[in-house]
Amino acid sequence: MPYLYLTIAILAEVIGTSALKASDGFTRPKPSVVVVVGYGVAFYFLSLALQSIPLGVAYAIWSGAGVALVTLIGWRVFKQRLDAPALLGIGLIIAGVAVLRWSSEAVA
Repeated sequence: MPYLYLTIAILAEVIGTSALKASDGFTRPKPSVVVVVGYGVAFYFLSLALQSIPLGVAYAIWSGAGVALVTLIGWRVFKQRLDAPALLGIGLIIAGVAVLRWSSEAVA
């Protein structure tokens, strides 16, 4: 169950961050509400995940997966360019999250 909570936290944070771009500096009300709700849900579920998953591991997975997903959304939705070093960096982040999640003894 803690990894379900962490997954929900990651997805909510990604939605909130994506809406932050769409809010245009909090000048557009609907995306601005999505930002606040998204981050609220993200931190609530992250707090639930932290009851069982060590802080460093949970935060590394949460932030790493969030960075990779937000970058991909920026590319697909907001038409932001990704060059070879950016793609390599995303690949390394994904690999790091995978190693942490499935190989580390520090993971609960």
